[in-house]
Amino acid sequence: MKMRTRFLYGWICPIALTLMTLTTTAQEQPAVVKKEKWGASKKADKMSDKLGRQLGLTREQNKQIFSINEDIARRRDVARRDSSLTARQRMHLIQNLDTERSHRFKNVLTPAQFKKWNDWQMQKKEHLEAKMDRKQARKQARKARHDG
Repeated sequence: MKMRTRFLYGWICPIALTLMTLTTTAQEQPAVVKKEKWGASKKADKMSDKLGRQLGLTREQNKQIFSINEDIARRRDVARRDSSLTARQRMHLIQNLDTERSHRFKNVLTPAQFKKWNDWQMQKKEHLEAKMDRKQARKQARKARHDG
């Protein structure tokens, strides 16, 4: 009997301690890993890569477009973090940055590339406006159901 008890305690105690350690370790780790926000350089790289594929940019154009995108992305991030700006001021500043990007792109791209890029921007804008309209319509429908 003593031998059996020693054997059981010899195996059960280490297994129980291991299980408790594993459970404690698993509970200490965060359940959700926060995504790291992209910096200006990563944003510019992604956008420049996409433009390079869409527009067939040369190496020199790609370097210049990356530089422009990095500058605009950095300044956009600064504007978004500036708590002294009102929402309207921030919106105008970002619109001005988009306009500046367009003017700077015009100096780098060929007329055909610029037209293609401009058409692409217009499509994105139309898509975003349609999305905002659908969202507003859903909001109004919910309000009508709630009020009525």
